[in-house]
Amino acid sequence: MSNDELIAAAAAVLHPHRVGDRLFGNVGATLVTEAGNHYSGVCLDTGSGTGFCAEAAAIGAMVTAREYRIAKIVAVWRREEDGALHVLPPCGRCREFIRQVDWANIDTEVVLGRGRSATLAELLPAHEWPSPLDPPTA
Repeated sequence: MSNDELIAAAAAVLHPHRVGDRLFGNVGATLVTEAGNHYSGVCLDTGSGTGFCAEAAAIGAMVTAREYRIAKIVAVWRREEDGALHVLPPCGRCREFIRQVDWANIDTEVVLGRGRSATLAELLPAHEWPSPLDPPTA
């Protein structure tokens, strides 16, 4: 799936909805699994830190379907004022979430624009478990 196709799929799930001062569904994400299946989700902005990002919603749908390996992922946001579509890189929490769902996801391609991508490893520096400072004691 091309970056443009993945971006379009993520944009297709954008349906902003206000509840009080909160906005749901204004960021959409779509991912493609290693098996070639697509999953999408939207963000939920709730109080007290109980909400979650669009990437987490898409990953939840993927895990519900018993898949864990993400080949490619993108998140998008459309500005209300002029309708401009933006690709959003995953926040730090989502980067770590992607990695923890399956260790192989460190090689996931993260779409950063129409012609721009990076691996999760490039976006998540120092992701290896650290070496011990002192030799183990027996």
